[in-house]
Amino acid sequence: SSMLGAEGIPTDFDSETNWPECAKVIGDIRDQSNCGCCWAFGAAEAASDRLCIATGGKVKVPLSSQEMCFCAESDGCGGGFLDLAWSYIARTGLVTGGQYNGTGPFGTDAGFCSAFSLPHCHHHGPQGSDPYPDEGAPGCPSASSPACPKTCDSGAKTPYDDFSSARYTYSGRPESYPSEKALQEAIMTNGPVETAFTVYSDFENYVSGVYQRTSSQVLGGHAVRIVGWGVDSGVKYWKVANSWNPYWGEKGYFRIIRGRDECGIESQAMASPAKAEWSGPGI
Repeated sequence: SSMLGAEGIPTDFDSETNWPECAKVIGDIRDQSNCGCCWAFGAAEAASDRLCIATGGKVKVPLSSQEMCFCAESDGCGGGFLDLAWSYIARTGLVTGGQYNGTGPFGTDAGFCSAFSLPHCHHHGPQGSDPYPDEGAPGCPSASSPACPKTCDSGAKTPYDDFSSARYTYSGRPESYPSEKALQEAIMTNGPVETAFTVYSDFENYVSGVYQRTSSQVLGGHAVRIVGWGVDSGVKYWKVANSWNPYWGEKGYFRIIRGRDECGIESQAMASPAKAEWSGPGI
């Protein structure tokens, strides 16, 4: 157990180890393919985590990034907004859906509704042991957004196989966080959150360690999921899950300096509210 600071916030915290009953969901590192739907992945992932945590591990399902990306926006590969994603989950809900071709921790025969339909890719940085093709290379073409699915995949099974009704929603409106401490309290109470940050050119070379920006060249915005925090050699950091597959960075994660809103990573965080009640199959 971690040492507690003055305010009862531990010096380090990791959602996956804190909620072992939900580790399979929380540890699911996905791949957004050659498609700008990071906003949809961060939301679907953090919502899956929070659904599992809120139900005490009873509902361990991946919520569909396919529906999130291609139904909440008409052109999800062209980008989207965090508040729109979280409002869609509250209002419409999400069906279940795993990774492309049954990759990831849930495998091929889980019977979920709508899997992501675009292939895994190598995104940035050194290829390392990443077996997937580079963005734009054969096997990872630039993707145009497919149509919003209207039915579940052919392998879907009860209770997940009805696209119109087998969906998970939460009550209330999405919340954001005024401070580092508020963000920590939200994560340690209710689970990971989605956030967005500004990507500078040096981030594309990230391999490991605690990222601190040195470049001034802005490449764009990117949405991700904060799962915890810690301190490394006196440097405070957030532990963040990316959607660039498990071979990228630190097994799919990166760490970024905490406490100074680096690249906007703290001020743009968002998730379901603290008292959210979830509903859907099995609840």
